[in-house]
Parts: sequence; C-alpha cells; structure tokens
Amino acid sequence: MTVREMIKRENANLTVSERKIGDAVLADYPFGALQTIQELAERTGVSAPSITRFVSKIGFAGYQEFQRHLIAELKESRSSPLELKATEKPSKGGAFLADYARRASDRMHEMSQSVPQEQFDRILTLISDPARAIFVLGGRISDNIATFLSIHLKQIRPKVHHLPSNPEHWPDLLLSIRKQDVLILFDFRRYQRDLESLADIVAKECRPSIVLITDKWMSPIARHSDHVVALPIEIQTAWDTLVCAIAFVEALIVKVSESDWPTTKARLEAWDTLRLVSPAQPSGDKDDR
Repeated sequence: MTVREMIKRENANLTVSERKIGDAVLADYPFGALQTIQELAERTGVSAPSITRFVSKIGFAGYQEFQRHLIAELKESRSSPLELKATEKPSKGGAFLADYARRASDRMHEMSQSVPQEQFDRILTLISDPARAIFVLGGRISDNIATFLSIHLKQIRPKVHHLPSNPEHWPDLLLSIRKQDVLILFDFRRYQRDLESLADIVAKECRPSIVLITDKWMSPIARHSDHVVALPIEIQTAWDTLVCAIAFVEALIVKVSESDWPTTKARLEAWDTLRLVSPAQPSGDKDDR
C-alpha cells in the first residue's frame, strides 16, 4: 500500500491538524514530505509532535520510516524493465501463457475493486457530452492506447482530437481548448516530463477538465488533474501490463456509444458510407492471379 493510500484510508480518523499535514503531503506527492520534520512543520503550521502522531496513525513507527517508504515508492515509480527483471516471478510448470493470463485476470479484478463506479461515471459524463471537445495524448508506449481511444471516439462523436507526438505541433490544438473541454492523458511509471509540462500549461492557460490515467505511484500530472484513475500495472515480469488501461478504455467506449445510441448509430452509418474501400469484384469475375 502506498503512503497516499494509507492517508486516504485513515482520513476519517485524522484530526484537523493531521488532515492539514496529509493535504500538504498529497499536494506535492511524494516530494512534499521528503524534507526534515521541522521544515514540514514550518510549512504546514503544525507542530513536529503532531507530525509524529500523524505518521504513527497512518501506520509508521516514526518519521524516518515514513520517509523511507516514500523514497522506496519514488524508486519504484522509475523502475525500468532491467530493474523489474531482477524481481520477476517465474511461471510455474512452464505454462507461461496460462500463468500470464491468470496474472492479468488478477490485475483486472484488482481494478474492478479499486476504481469506484462513481469515478467511472463522472468521466463517462464528461466524454459523452457532445458540447465538449475531447483532446487525447499518451506517453511513449501508452500513446497507443490514446490512439485506440481517439479512433473509436471519432466514430461515435465529433470534436475528438489526438494530439501529435511532436510538442512543436501542440499549440495549434491547444489554442482551441476551452474551459468546458476535456484533456485525457495516459502516463505510467517512468513518467514523461513533456506530458507534465503540457498538463501544467493547459491547466493554467486553458483550464479544461483534465483526466489522468496512471498507476498507483501517480504521475506528476496528478497535481494538475481533476480526475485521476490509478490502475494496477505490476504483473511480476520485466514488463508492466497495460491490460487494465485497455479494459478501462474499452468500457468507456461502450458506454459513450450507448449514452445516445440513435446519434451513434447515425454517425456510424454515415462513417461507413464515406469509408474509402476497394470496389467489390463482380461475382462472375475470376481472380487474375
């Protein structure tokens, strides 16, 4: 369990001063608590003993253990396949595909338990609103999922834009973002600085609703986001899995299409009419090969 999760778990049991500490830690997570206890006390206006009681209440023996846990999280959030390879769990009996499918299934079940239906519904409401333009982008690998989402949404509704990978081309689309629009970003561990910079600029200059799809360590984009979906990605191999991200996106696509099915149906029919497909061969013609 991350420190973030521990704080949220104990939130109802915290005093006013302890909630103030928790808010300060979460506001600049995890860096907000990687300072001395005196510096954190001065920044929050809360006494050092109150901070000690806070870290004890959320589950740590002391402030040093609390910080060690945060540092370990920070290292995990930057783990590469080379580092993950050292901790992978081999499959049993050589049946790797079946074992991998079981692990993926476990992650899917974990997602179903950890992502609240209310959060899914709030994001669905934003994306389903035809008055809002949708802008989508992902990281070096996760942009494939952003592409997958944008291609399907474009068939369902208008005003869907997939930002290009080259930041030099972003201003053209960013100039059209309005406060009522939605920016969806995908960013998983080994987070990309250009995406964080994009979120920072858009949050300050355009102020749309920002939806972040990330992992339990939380991309730095979280501090700029209105909705943060933390998905399981660890699968005990050298490579993280994006199976939960794909499933989450597929679920959104299904429900967005159903939110106004008559309009979706009409758009799909028009879309298929305009598709550039090769003319069918007359039934009597033979293949020239």
